[in-house]
Amino acid sequence: MKKRDHSQCTGDLLPIRDALDVLSGKWKLQIVIAISAGNTRFREIERAVTGITSKVLTKELKDLEEHQLIKRSVYTGTPVLVEYTLSEYAESLEPVIRALSAWGKGHRKRLMQPTPLDLN
Repeated sequence: MKKRDHSQCTGDLLPIRDALDVLSGKWKLQIVIAISAGNTRFREIERAVTGITSKVLTKELKDLEEHQLIKRSVYTGTPVLVEYTLSEYAESLEPVIRALSAWGKGHRKRLMQPTPLDLN
């Protein structure tokens, strides 16, 4: 890889930092994927994202809403119904999620392959 000057490096790093600030942590992408799979109510999302607490889910949903990746809709009635859906903007994450999934599968496969030392 060719060495780049400082401005080129910064030009690449700042957008990546911005993206990671929005999607950081182990929960946000899992929540987006759970909602895209049709889990629109709080408890459905909580069940789909194994290991997340209600408190953390609440915080992450608020963060995702602030970043315009999900929409929160409140329907009055008895009981009040709250649904979360992906925004149109969240669709721009689809190639990112597919790329991360493909890379993760390859990485997992690479790590699971026995090394020459393991074969002895």
